[in-house]
Amino acid sequence: MLVLGLETSCDETGVALYDSERGLLADALFSQIDLHRAYGGVVPELASRDHVKRMLPLIRQVLEEAGRTAQDIDAIAYTAGPGLVGALLVGASCAQALAFAWEIPALGVHHMEGHLLAPMLEEQPPQFPFVALLVSGGHTQLVRVDGIGRYALLGESLDDAAGEAFDKTAKMLGLVYPGGPEIARLAERGVPGRFVFPRPMTDRPGLDFSFSGLKTFALNTWQQQRTGGEADEQVRCDIALAFQQAVVETLTIKCKRALKHTHLKSLVIAGGVSANQALRSGLEKMLKELGGQVFYARPRFCTDNGAMIAYAGCQRLLAGQQDGPAIGVQARWPMEQLLPL
Repeated sequence: MLVLGLETSCDETGVALYDSERGLLADALFSQIDLHRAYGGVVPELASRDHVKRMLPLIRQVLEEAGRTAQDIDAIAYTAGPGLVGALLVGASCAQALAFAWEIPALGVHHMEGHLLAPMLEEQPPQFPFVALLVSGGHTQLVRVDGIGRYALLGESLDDAAGEAFDKTAKMLGLVYPGGPEIARLAERGVPGRFVFPRPMTDRPGLDFSFSGLKTFALNTWQQQRTGGEADEQVRCDIALAFQQAVVETLTIKCKRALKHTHLKSLVIAGGVSANQALRSGLEKMLKELGGQVFYARPRFCTDNGAMIAYAGCQRLLAGQQDGPAIGVQARWPMEQLLPL
């Protein structure tokens, strides 16, 4: 089965072609970072308009790269949620219109299920069951995964997601959007131990997260260090390092608890923050001590992309799932509501 995948949940337009027998044939991605940088964050209306502009040219590009035509496509998978409603509607409308014109089925895919299954695109994919850490700008969740659609939420952030905390802390430090990569860049030049930030909610049992207080701690530290209205660049680097270390260690502690709670030895990390090298190193070290293994997608499939939607959609389409012609999206959509395969 050849599936066209469309991703438009936020500020990246992703398109991919996935073949159930040959794997990923081609993918393309357009990021709107430059468009939104001037505003310090994603502007939903601008995001939606840009998806409209980019979608069809990217579809043509992917078809050309794969050496395929519209007549070769067997089905279309698109992101139906969660995400920005306007942005989601662009992908959903395009998918349903093309499915109608080409007389093929279409299926709405859960965005976070796409992230969760992205490591399946690698040469050595994880085997079920495993624990998944979904960590991005909008989500920080620990999930037990026993199969596609068989998810049990173990813990989640009670306020800011980790990626959101990265972006907000970066903004406080005067860094450009998106903040996560900027914090990681500065952290490389930070002096270890100059600042020590708390590891929130690690002094109590449970698998939930809270990063709002950590963000406030970073702001207070920054304000205390400023002199004469300007701050030394090294202070920025040291705060960035302390903040990143706190987030990484907090996530690592909770992942270790989740693995022990479930008696599993495999951990999948997915979502934009999973590209952070300090997080990968910390989790790899922890899993090595436990005699387990950590899995993640290559960096370009950590952020939003069409390949993960095409793959996730293909698995459900092969199982006989498909949508009717109605266009429907969901800004919020708990993964526990998904049907198991």
